[in-house]
Amino acid sequence: MINESALLESKSLRDGVLERTDVLDRVKALSLLPDGMHVTTAMVATYFEVGLTAIRSLVLDHRAELEANGYHTLTGTELSSFKELSGLQSRSASLALFSRRAVLNVAMLLRDSEVARQVRVYLLDMEYLARTQPVDNSVHRETASLDDRIDQRITHILGKTVVPMFNSLIETSGEHRKELIALRAGVQRIERRLHQHHTRLQRLEGVRDDRPSVGVMAAMDAMNGRRFEHHIAKLLRRDGCTNVVVQGGRGDRGVDIIGLTAAGRRLVVQCKRFAPYLNITSPEVQKFVGAAKVLHNADVALYVATCPFTPEALSIAAETGITVVHRGLLEQWSAGEPLEVLE
Repeated sequence: MINESALLESKSLRDGVLERTDVLDRVKALSLLPDGMHVTTAMVATYFEVGLTAIRSLVLDHRAELEANGYHTLTGTELSSFKELSGLQSRSASLALFSRRAVLNVAMLLRDSEVARQVRVYLLDMEYLARTQPVDNSVHRETASLDDRIDQRITHILGKTVVPMFNSLIETSGEHRKELIALRAGVQRIERRLHQHHTRLQRLEGVRDDRPSVGVMAAMDAMNGRRFEHHIAKLLRRDGCTNVVVQGGRGDRGVDIIGLTAAGRRLVVQCKRFAPYLNITSPEVQKFVGAAKVLHNADVALYVATCPFTPEALSIAAETGITVVHRGLLEQWSAGEPLEVLE
């Protein structure tokens, strides 16, 4: 079997596996821009957990190869049109874009990234299995495969149809809101069990399939601060909160949203739409603690961000009763998974 490091040296070997862009999401979720096709340099750096300089240096060294696989830079009217169509908020005079194929190309060239190494290993493992694994035509495997496809279909229907229907009903219903929230929770438990069952089957067969959705976060990354606050307010109302008001601007006394939970507890929320490669630090959480606990006397305080929190920030939040909604949890919440603290 070919060693993953061979991809770093052999362009012909890289060219032979560039169609396997699905491997990117099997190793780690790759967030895309709202056009569903491209990512920026910063998003590539975030995916591979390296600095912007590493990606820019790689482009300088391998520009021709990357351009052949979808890397390009937008300027002038082309950039203006792309911003208008995608809703991207950017003031830069140029914008470098990577296609999924170009991102996979980066994974096969980037040396100092554990994520890139995992992509290379997984890519070659899949290629090896495709070439060497015998075809099993047994009735038992066919039946198991059919059952698995049925489970996946049910999971898709629950997650994409039934849960959103409950979300809509909860948002507009007053009298039966608690009952609807309880029913939705039951449906989501079934959805999670089916997904866990499917994941176990995949692992038994030697296939990893634990990809989270990438479209949800791409949409939020494209929002400005105000739109993001209103998006969070909508999620709160969906989950049974009442009297939800987006404050913002001067006189907000250190919080962006106020309201009441379904149980009538006083709720305050801080919203930060930061780039995913940034962090919420401890001073920012400390500032929110004062506003939430002292100025607003909140029973439930949420700090919602599109980026990670530093370990010190997480520690302070835990000690002071602040509920941290980091990027991963925010993605699940936006996709329909309710926050436990609001129930």
